[in-house]
Amino acid sequence: MERKSFLFSFFLHACALLLAVIILAPVAWLFIMSISPAADLTAKPLVWWPQSVDFSRYGILLSSVENSAGAAFVASLINSILVAGMATIAALALAIPAAWAVSRTPSVGWSLYMVIATYMLPPVALAVPLYFGLAHLGLLNSVFGLALVYLTILAPFTTWLMKSGFDAIPKEIEAAAMMDGAGLFATLRIITLPLAAPVMATSALFAFLLAWDEFFYALLFTSDLRAKTLTVAIADLAGGRVSDYGLIATAGVLAALPPVVIGLVMQRALISGLTSGGVKG
Repeated sequence: MERKSFLFSFFLHACALLLAVIILAPVAWLFIMSISPAADLTAKPLVWWPQSVDFSRYGILLSSVENSAGAAFVASLINSILVAGMATIAALALAIPAAWAVSRTPSVGWSLYMVIATYMLPPVALAVPLYFGLAHLGLLNSVFGLALVYLTILAPFTTWLMKSGFDAIPKEIEAAAMMDGAGLFATLRIITLPLAAPVMATSALFAFLLAWDEFFYALLFTSDLRAKTLTVAIADLAGGRVSDYGLIATAGVLAALPPVVIGLVMQRALISGLTSGGVKG
């Protein structure tokens, strides 16, 4: 085997360390802000590490006292989980058969590219028709209505990702299963979907993140805690005359936890899905 030089290994590890620092430094600073006293966050010169650690903001945002900042934050957190979860599940339910059909029938691939082309439109161009559509259906300021809007964003994206996963699965495997007497749905359930599971997990994670971070439509189509999501709730914290930067940072840390936990749980499937199709035998 070819031996790698010490300088090359050192350079490789140094680049990896630098990349980790660049990625994690903003997250670390966000956490430091969340536990710093308000005076340290406005001091000049800036205090990089607090003299006294203050975790009280986490208690404020996680409290269940009625009409408090914590109650609003927790309600928005639940709304975000419901909206992102429903939109992701619905997007996968639509994307799996659509992606398989496009993958196995290249002659209809133009339809997928036409749908993906809608991403070129700015969101504000679709805001008015979506608003009137939701108003006509009585779904304004509704968790279900917002999930339906997110579905229009996630379905083309997840279909595109899923198609790349199905393309990497040889058609001959499905043909062999059908020759052995398996029907179409049995072949998909027993053969195709298990092989595409890593790509499905990757698509689900990215779809969830897109829905979790969306702000524009959530701001337009929600008005109170019945449907307001976490991104809008965090913006509300910064909307007053005097902003508590530590409280905003605390909300950011708490908002990042669900996606991080999901990513850690799905880490193996995520890596497999991102690398699928990279090497063909």
